[in-house]
Amino acid sequence: MLDTKDFLLEIGCEEMPSAPLMKAQEQLGKIVEKGLKDAGLAHGAVRTISTPRRLAVIVDACATATEEIHEVVRGPKSAIAFDADGNPTRAAEGFARKNKTTAAELVRRVEADGNEYVFAERNIASVPAIELLSTLCEQTIGAIQWPNYRSQRWGSEHQTFVRPIRWICALLGHEVVPVSYADVKSANTTRGHRVMGAGEHVVDEPSSYERVLEDAFVLGERRRAEVIRAGIAQIEAERGGARVDTPTGVFNEVVNLCEWPTVVVGEFDEEFLAVPQEIIVEAMLKHQRYFPIYAADGSLTREFVIVSNADPAVNDTVRAGNERVVRPRLDDAKFFYDEDLKVGLNAFRERLANVVFQKKLGTVLQKTERMEDIAESVARQAGTGDMAAELAVRAAHLAKADLVSQAVVEFTSQQGVMGGYYAAAQGEDEAVATAIAEHYRPRFAGDELPSTIVGKATAIADKLDTICGMFAIDEPPTGSADPFAVRRSAIGVIAMLRTLPSVSLSELVDVALNGYLAQGLSFDKDEVAGKVVAYFVGRLSAIARDEGADPDTIKAVSDTGVCDPAAFLGRVAALERARRTQREVFEDLATAYARASHLADATLGVDVDESLLGDAEQALLSAVDAGSAKVQDAIRNGDLDGAIAALARLREPIDRFFDDVLVMDEDEAVRNNRLRLLNRFESAFADVANIGALAKRR
Repeated sequence: MLDTKDFLLEIGCEEMPSAPLMKAQEQLGKIVEKGLKDAGLAHGAVRTISTPRRLAVIVDACATATEEIHEVVRGPKSAIAFDADGNPTRAAEGFARKNKTTAAELVRRVEADGNEYVFAERNIASVPAIELLSTLCEQTIGAIQWPNYRSQRWGSEHQTFVRPIRWICALLGHEVVPVSYADVKSANTTRGHRVMGAGEHVVDEPSSYERVLEDAFVLGERRRAEVIRAGIAQIEAERGGARVDTPTGVFNEVVNLCEWPTVVVGEFDEEFLAVPQEIIVEAMLKHQRYFPIYAADGSLTREFVIVSNADPAVNDTVRAGNERVVRPRLDDAKFFYDEDLKVGLNAFRERLANVVFQKKLGTVLQKTERMEDIAESVARQAGTGDMAAELAVRAAHLAKADLVSQAVVEFTSQQGVMGGYYAAAQGEDEAVATAIAEHYRPRFAGDELPSTIVGKATAIADKLDTICGMFAIDEPPTGSADPFAVRRSAIGVIAMLRTLPSVSLSELVDVALNGYLAQGLSFDKDEVAGKVVAYFVGRLSAIARDEGADPDTIKAVSDTGVCDPAAFLGRVAALERARRTQREVFEDLATAYARASHLADATLGVDVDESLLGDAEQALLSAVDAGSAKVQDAIRNGDLDGAIAALARLREPIDRFFDDVLVMDEDEAVRNNRLRLLNRFESAFADVANIGALAKRR
């Protein structure tokens, strides 16, 4: 059995950019693991460690050499491998080539069955791990990818890395693995914290690496995160229910900006609390990587959390320095806000004429004009009255005005939010201000919806205008490109319309496309409308699948042509419930429907001559008419379970009909009358689902 030793590779360099460091760490582990496998070196667990100045991988129980291999592979019979003159045949040459040898080196041997075969024998000598690891380390350093970051060169070599490499620590047990990369040669030393653990520190073996780092005031990323979270938890506890806002992206970035974190609390001046907290928070999080502190009642406080990489002994200096740094940032935010208030949304809106929405679809000002019509249609269909419709139009009118404000130009993620503040400041109705602030919602699946009908109307108008516009210019989303986030917009529209069952998506699409036609855009309205509706049905089908519906249930609803989200997903859910709770009745009904639709002839219509009907036919006609009325009433009331229950009650009369009646009677008048009756039976289902689709898989 081969000996094993732990293996360490540490790449030490100038501070690496925080954002891609985690991805580089993921790559490192995978690259080394694959390299060990390709080299034939057995090993145990592979784990990685990162700090701003190093990427390291530790491999437990790495074999000190590859295994010696002796392989014997039996090939064809000798009579097949060689001709009568002893020359190798194609069979012998192919077998030899497959086994990385030559025909002349093949061995002949008689086996137990009495036949002579040829054999390929291969001996691979053991190779010391040091040689293989040396090559692997150099290849690994060069293989790490840094997308969107230009790699750098240093020294006299052409090799590059994201930042200049200053040291390499490579060990197999106590032995240094010789590695040379861009003039830097490996050793058994690492480097500590720039201030508290400056200089080189000897690493005796990989198992002591993390202890050496900690003694030199350097922690791995997991330990740094734990220390920061513990410090924040203590701050929250000391302030009795306070909450420190730590968005995942910013938190991970802060973890990757320090090697020995210390949590410090700073304060900003009280005057900045008069500024909208969203831009104050963004200035701290995005620009300074400070974590804001909220009081127990949810209000923003003057305090914020700083994560220091300095000696804890100088925390007071760190605090004072960061408080000096944050003031000009917050001064800028306050200045932008105050200056924007002097201008107002109406003046900002006029400037939108100079802002291009999409080169073929016009300006953002034109977009807001189209949005007004869509928002009004949503509000009116929702049944909220003239006042809500007027407010929705006003919200759409001003929704994009803040895009040219100084605050939003500086803090782009606050678009809409700042517009809400400016609307309130200039005396707009509260519903208008709230709608403007929330109209970008939902920004992603699962995000909060706008809180009011006016907000939903404005948000739907914004998103649907974009969707219809992209289809009108024949630039729908593709598998690789969706620059205007049409998919996300469609999901948002669906989420909002699920809460507004009285609003017709197809009518909104019609209004949206009319807006583009009035603007002068040329396209086939019916064709584009069909594509938009089909796209929404595709999104609805995907949502239904994600919610656990069977594909055939989804198809049964899709076949009806319904596209309104509440109706589509409600029908799918109701059908699924019916199939679970009344499975036998439902399946029999589906089979009967399929049977009826197979015989039905739509060209004959649904007008039945009752004088030609027998008892079973009359009973079916009465049941169908009564059932159809109940179905329509149930649909109007949003009672989809009731609609399906009404259809389920048609099972007995349709069964009796097929038992007692020969549909294809010799008398043409009787036959056609019975086919019209089947058409009428089928039409009762038309607004609910294509029930026949549920029988096709049986």
